[in-house]
Amino acid sequence: MRAAPTILHLDMDAFYASVEQASKPSLRGKAVIVGGLGPRGVVATASYEARRFGVHSAMPTAQARRLCPNGAYLIPRFTLYREVSELVMGLLRELSPLVEPLSLDEAFVDLEAGGAAFDAAGARATGERLRADIRAATGLSGSVGLAGSKMLAKVASEEAKPDGLLLIEPGTERELLAPMSVRTLPGVGPATGEHLRRAGITTVGELAEAGEDELVRMVGRAHGVGLYRMALGLDDRPVVAERDAKSVSVEDTFDVDLHDRVRIRNEVQRLADRCVGRLRASGHSGRTIVLKVRRYDFSTLTRSETLRGPTDDPAVVREAAARLLEGVDTTGGVRLLGVGVTGLADYTQEDLFALALAAEGEAGAEAEAAGPAGAEEAAGAPPGERGPLEGAAAALEGAAAALEGAEAAPVRHWAAGSDVRHAVYGPGWVQGSGVGRVTVRFERPGSPPGRVRTFRLDDPELEDSDPLPLVGSD
Repeated sequence: MRAAPTILHLDMDAFYASVEQASKPSLRGKAVIVGGLGPRGVVATASYEARRFGVHSAMPTAQARRLCPNGAYLIPRFTLYREVSELVMGLLRELSPLVEPLSLDEAFVDLEAGGAAFDAAGARATGERLRADIRAATGLSGSVGLAGSKMLAKVASEEAKPDGLLLIEPGTERELLAPMSVRTLPGVGPATGEHLRRAGITTVGELAEAGEDELVRMVGRAHGVGLYRMALGLDDRPVVAERDAKSVSVEDTFDVDLHDRVRIRNEVQRLADRCVGRLRASGHSGRTIVLKVRRYDFSTLTRSETLRGPTDDPAVVREAAARLLEGVDTTGGVRLLGVGVTGLADYTQEDLFALALAAEGEAGAEAEAAGPAGAEEAAGAPPGERGPLEGAAAALEGAAAALEGAEAAPVRHWAAGSDVRHAVYGPGWVQGSGVGRVTVRFERPGSPPGRVRTFRLDDPELEDSDPLPLVGSD
């Protein structure tokens, strides 16, 4: 515990939903729910307007729709959320070298380590300035807690929500904590909370009065000692600069159980490619490939394979994931699949033979991209020396390939909330789609609410687009 409230905890307010409201002017002040939109979707974040209807994170989307049928239900746009998070974390790092991110929208900061504040007055001024800087850079609000420990700073930011600042003066911790629910304390989840309630303990004050020996008897030594210390407001954990990621993974939950083994294999391959994309974006490689399968009965199986050296090669990850899948029984159906990589490193062990194969593959790809003439040149045959029958056969093969590609062209899917751009009307976002039509609202951050127009799903003038920045996109 510090003698001055110089540990800051920032928690952005309803982050995903607030980003959506900031980028979509027509949704400001409206109930917005971000998460999975299918029958098995789960709410990631709900705006404060939606929370008034009882909607909250981790709730099934189907239940949220019953509680708030008129809300705007949108897919998450993690690319944009990460961009905004990087702006916010950059502002925190200007205050101190000791910044400990907990998620995209939450972090601890040691103000003393950066010389930003050494007493209560300085900490309060720094916190208010930070909130103003975040609003200027992103247009969003964040709540700030200031205290002499990490636990109390987090409690303070929660009490300050939304869009507030609370500073806990050293010496007032027990008085502040006493009337709060035991669920306020870190590590006290539903099961522990219910166990304490049955023992007649519902507030932090009652937890402190119970004493350490009683709590150890009730929940065990390790948990009991920690609970007692937290009830007294004691927490000596330091702010730790952000740690390296230990793993990278992706997973998908399917609206309908998958039974087709070929479809399951294809989904695993697709997840492996997405996982490698994230792996490379983080500048890492990894040694252990992990496959996660949740079956129709909610049983979850995890299989892993450790390679001789770290890799970020998508083909290697795909092959390993496929081998792992061969050992999993999916007869009854699969509701979730995931692929991950652990044992991360910042280098890849490649040998000269692998590099030579890669170079050879690139040469072959270039020749293929150049067409039949290019392929002949790569093989050492002069173009134009083919006979008429060979040329006709090549033309027929090309036409057949074109027809096959046209027949296999997927139907365009426009998810609610995704970014689009129209050749005539400019940037907008998808409000919904169905029955061969897609409805788009054309607006951008900082603009007035825009007009709504409807197009065919295959309208050639409508295309996917990257998100616009929340500030300065006019």
